Amino acid sequence: MTSLLESARKLVSRGSDLDARVAGLDAAVLQARGRLDDEIVDHGREVVDRATSRLRLSAEHTVIALAGATGSGKSSTFNALTDLELSAVGVRRPTTSWATACVWGREGAPELLDWLGIPARHQVTRDSMLDTGREDKRMHGTVLLDLPDHDSTEVSHHLEVDRLVKLADVLVWVLDPQKYADAAVHDRYLKPLAGHAGIMLVVLNHIDTVPPDRRDAMVDDVRRLLAADGLGEVPVLPISAREELGLDELKDELARRVAGKRAAKARLEADVKAVADELSTASGAARVASPTKQRITELEDAFADAAGVPIVVDAVETSTRIRAGRATGWPVTSWLSKLKPDPLKRLHLDLGKEGRALTKASRTSIPQATKVQRARVDAAVRGVADEVSSGLTAPWQASIRRASVSNSAQIGDELDTALASTDLGVAKLPWWASTVRVLQWLLILTALAGGVWLGVLAVMAYLHMPEPPTPDLGGFPVPTLMLLGGVLLGVILALICKVLVSLTARSRARAADRNLRSGIRGISQSLVIQPIEAELDAYDRVREGLATALR
Repeated sequence: MTSLLESARKLVSRGSDLDARVAGLDAAVLQARGRLDDEIVDHGREVVDRATSRLRLSAEHTVIALAGATGSGKSSTFNALTDLELSAVGVRRPTTSWATACVWGREGAPELLDWLGIPARHQVTRDSMLDTGREDKRMHGTVLLDLPDHDSTEVSHHLEVDRLVKLADVLVWVLDPQKYADAAVHDRYLKPLAGHAGIMLVVLNHIDTVPPDRRDAMVDDVRRLLAADGLGEVPVLPISAREELGLDELKDELARRVAGKRAAKARLEADVKAVADELSTASGAARVASPTKQRITELEDAFADAAGVPIVVDAVETSTRIRAGRATGWPVTSWLSKLKPDPLKRLHLDLGKEGRALTKASRTSIPQATKVQRARVDAAVRGVADEVSSGLTAPWQASIRRASVSNSAQIGDELDTALASTDLGVAKLPWWASTVRVLQWLLILTALAGGVWLGVLAVMAYLHMPEPPTPDLGGFPVPTLMLLGGVLLGVILALICKVLVSLTARSRARAADRNLRSGIRGISQSLVIQPIEAELDAYDRVREGLATALR
């Protein structure tokens, strides 16, 4: 148990940078889900899960897989490397679809073999055999796999090869002089692994069947084909398992990789880089910016027009004129203004508690947006999405467009609710209205008193009764001044009130416009801008994660 803990600590130390790269890839895959192609994202998830699992397992063992076609001598090479007859040799291979594993050094290997999916009956521990004096100490720490033939007619064999090729730390491709150019191995396996040259080795077996003067040329031809596959750095070793030619060089090369304890990390690094490159190509690396102020203003204006803000603003101005005019008009006739319909009531908009109690409606009566208005909203939303996604790859452009219209069905209801819940500021009378009303009544009473006084004087003169002395002011009788002054000042006050009412109506209309647009701004932010910015944030997270994975 202590040794296992020490191995785990070594693994953590050895893979700390790799851990960060895997974490970066994990973050990128998480954010790319549903935005980039599912096949690429699934591949990324597979690599993350595989790397995470491998880093938890034995760091003291290197998994080396021998892969090849039928008749390539793969199994004879496996037997030669193990110094045991573990795999059947011949043109016709056993029908089993399982790989055979030989392990040098048992400690920590069982968990690794379980992860590889090798059944116990196909496992052999090399240094537990009775002839332990013959095992090759150079191979200590090796898990050597003999894979099924990749060109087998059995589908299960293909699946097993494909599965273990992804899990092995080192891949040894055993080729036959007669079939080394076979497209089955180059197109299906070698070319897709172009970024894994550091964990691959090619063995040209049966070299004894090739005339000595043609061997170097054949090896060079194999290197040429590998270079065409993007694997020009992969070593090519000519051997003959049957004649034991080149086996020591092969063992030395494998032993060197096993002793370095870096093969597993190199394999995972290659896997992470390959899928990160794939994701990076699909995602792109262009920088993005938030929507410009102009685009946001266009969006808010389109929302305001569709919501009927101009109609409401006009209604606020008209309603204010009616209400203020009623409060400050000539008291004798101001009641007639009650006969005029209040446009805000007809729209079922907020008039304070009184208005809400009157309408008892949850929705306004503002006309529905016209086709032109809806088209303007669609164009504004599309304009924002196109602006921020300019320069991005097609998947991200599509993702941003989807996000921009993801809440389209809610826009109408949200706009209506915003209008219904906005305080339009018409319920409260202007502060000067009460003062005006007091002055109006004073002037009415003054004029009325002057008129009564003059009437009494006229009656007394008609009846030839002695008239009481009438005071004057500046040569004008006081009753006359009271009557004419009250009427004249009342007219002047009415003109002043008309100007004040007009100014108040326009001021409250502007305030209502600001309040309504503030509510609409919140809706455009929550229903359009925020979903778009969430996609941009996901894009940045993918870029950051891939940058970490590729560093």
